[in-house]
Amino acid sequence: MVGVMNILTLETTCDETAAAVITDRLDVLSSVVASQDALHERFGGVVPEIASRAHVERILPVIDEALRKAGITLADLDAVAVANTPGLAGSLLVGLAAAKALCVALDVPLVAVNHLHAHVYACRLVDGPGVFPCVALIVSGGHTSLYRCAGPLEFELLGGTIDDAAGEAFDKVAAMLRLPYPGGPSIEKAAAGGDPKAHRFPRPLLSDRQRLEFSFSGLKTAVRYAISAPGGPEPSDVELSAAQVADLAASFQQAVVDCLAGKALAALRASGLDVLCVAGGVAANGHLRRRLQEEAKENHFALHVPPIELCTDNAVMGAIAVERIKAGLTESLDLDIAGGLLRAPQRRR
Repeated sequence: MVGVMNILTLETTCDETAAAVITDRLDVLSSVVASQDALHERFGGVVPEIASRAHVERILPVIDEALRKAGITLADLDAVAVANTPGLAGSLLVGLAAAKALCVALDVPLVAVNHLHAHVYACRLVDGPGVFPCVALIVSGGHTSLYRCAGPLEFELLGGTIDDAAGEAFDKVAAMLRLPYPGGPSIEKAAAGGDPKAHRFPRPLLSDRQRLEFSFSGLKTAVRYAISAPGGPEPSDVELSAAQVADLAASFQQAVVDCLAGKALAALRASGLDVLCVAGGVAANGHLRRRLQEEAKENHFALHVPPIELCTDNAVMGAIAVERIKAGLTESLDLDIAGGLLRAPQRRR
């Protein structure tokens, strides 16, 4: 099709090696994601050194597969976009090096993508440009943040976590309960058979509606002490019945969902907006999605949540590069990875 740009987008911010081919009309020609879950499972979290080595091994095969599925060759590319912030330094560098090499070889523009902004753009891809302006709740393994988004490239931070991200807390609590990694799906599955009122876990900062921040470290500690009192054995060494695990998982999940929904509502009120976009891996949680749907109906705001495959890390959301290209925002080859790096979850002890 004459006049249509083909853009290769790369995503290597954490432990997914992903590539997609998008057109400047936002048509998705292909999407390939190589997961590293099996490599990190025994550690209960992402190990940065393992992640970066796996990206080196997988980046070229993933790019090749994305081009093959799109039915194009390297010569058909008009630009290469890559997430260069935020993320694990070693992981980011692999994607950036690959993108730069392609841009030099093909003499095409390089486009920088902010991983968090791209997560929100997944809502735009699915539901159209009417999602802006909005409040965005980005909730994942490395980030839990609220933004006011005037447009696809205009993000104002309203508040974020002061310690653990919600997804990180899911992983750590799952490790305590001896549930498989990644923790989010495991906690949700276990919680389905539990009582969310079995344990009265705290909702940190929830009562302070003027403060658009999150805190999950204390909640994680509360779960630990519900399993094993201070001075007792490590939680992962305590034998729990299936019913106990289910109740702990359900009560923890409910506390997290209460905090996320409550702060999102507070941000909507503070901003005067009536549109909420929710993105990131934790947005795949069914209990959170149902709760926000109920809140949207009761409080009369529009809710946009991408399908699950666009919540977890992927390269399709790198289509935000189209907005940058249209705005004339391309990069020189001295582009570097930027700040705001993710902290790797602690290894299972």
